[in-house]
Amino acid sequence: MNLTKKDDGGARSARWSFDEIRDRWASASGIVRWPVYLLLVVGALFLPSEAIGSFMAPGGSDWPTMLSDQIAIYVLLALGLNVVVGMAGLLDLGYVAFYAVGGYTIASFSTKYGWSFWETLVLAILFSALAGVILGAPTLRLRGDYLAIVTLGFGEIVKRTAANSSYVNGPRGIQDIPHPPTLSEFEILGVQPLKYGLLDSRPYYYLLLLFIIVTIVFVKRMEGSRVGRAWASIREDEDAAELMGVPTFKFKLAAFAIGAAIGGSGGVVFAAKQSSINPNNFEFLVSALILAAVVLGGSGNIPGVILGAFVVAWLPERFRELKDYRMLIFGFVLVLMMVFRPEGLWPSRRRKAELAEGTGGMGSMGAEVAGPESAGTSAEVGK
Repeated sequence: MNLTKKDDGGARSARWSFDEIRDRWASASGIVRWPVYLLLVVGALFLPSEAIGSFMAPGGSDWPTMLSDQIAIYVLLALGLNVVVGMAGLLDLGYVAFYAVGGYTIASFSTKYGWSFWETLVLAILFSALAGVILGAPTLRLRGDYLAIVTLGFGEIVKRTAANSSYVNGPRGIQDIPHPPTLSEFEILGVQPLKYGLLDSRPYYYLLLLFIIVTIVFVKRMEGSRVGRAWASIREDEDAAELMGVPTFKFKLAAFAIGAAIGGSGGVVFAAKQSSINPNNFEFLVSALILAAVVLGGSGNIPGVILGAFVVAWLPERFRELKDYRMLIFGFVLVLMMVFRPEGLWPSRRRKAELAEGTGGMGSMGAEVAGPESAGTSAEVGK
C-alpha cells in the first residue's frame, strides 16, 4: 500500500511530514545531533529570563519560582516515573512516596546530624532506591490494577507514617532545613547561578536542570541497552518475555529502584529550597499529576514526557486567575486528550503501535486500553 502526502487532506500531510523529520533525526549522525542538544541546553538556561516570564507568567507571578518549584520538579519526577510506567509498563500510583523519602532524608540528616546537602543527596538517592526495592520485592509479581492498588497504598503508608512519627515531628514537619552550600558567587548576566539562598529561585532551577540533563543521558543510555530492551519486552508482553528467558522480576525491580532514585533526588532539592516540609507536601494528587504528565506527553518517549510535565505544571498556574474553574477546565482537557489522542502529545512510534494493537503499552493493565482506530476495528470484527 502506497501512502502519499495528499492522502486524507492536510492533517495526514502534516503527520507524514513530522514522521519524515523523525526518520531523518533517527538516522542523523552525532555531528548533527550534538549542536541541537547544545542549543536546547542554552535555551533552557535562558528560560528564567524576564522576557519569557512576561508572557509565560502574567499577573505578577514570579516566573523563576514557578520554574523551580513546579515545572522543573515535575519534569524530573516525570522522567523518573517514565522509567516505571513508560519503559517497563508498570502502573505506579504511589510515586510521591519516593519523592517524600528524598525530602525527609535531607530534612532529617541535615537538621539532626548536620550532614551537608551533597552528602544527604547521595544518601537520599540510595534510600529512595532501597524504598523502591522494598516496595517492589513483595509486590512486583502482581500485575495490572492489583499492582496499581498496592503502590497507591504504599504512597499513603509513607505519608501517614510521616504524619504520625515523632521522629519527623508528625504533622508539623521539619523546619530550618539548610539550603545547599554556595559553591561560588561569580555573576553572569545578573545571575549568581551557584549562590543558593531564599530570595533567588534561579540557582535552584539550574540545579534541577543539571539533574534533568543527567537523568536524560542516563535513561537514554539505559533505553538502548539490554536492560531497556528487556523493559520493552515486559511492557509489550510479560508472559512472552518470560518464555524467551527474560528474568522479568529482576528487571521490573531495577525499574522501580531507578525510578525511585530519580524521584528521591527531586525531593531533596524541593526540601532544600523550601527549608521546611510536612506530610501535606506529599499528597496523592502529586502522584496523579505526574502520571498524567507521562501519559499526556507520550509515555516511553523522553521529549514527550518533558512536554507533558511542562504542560501539567504550567497550565494551571498560567490560568490561575480563573480560580477553581482552572482545574475543572484542566481535567476536561485531559479527558478530551485521552479520547481523541490516547497515545499522548508526542508519543514514541512503539507506543503508537502498541495502542493500535490494544495493548496500551502498560502490560496487562493497558490491555483494556484501545485507541479510536482499534475500537473501530474491534466493532467490525464483532459484526
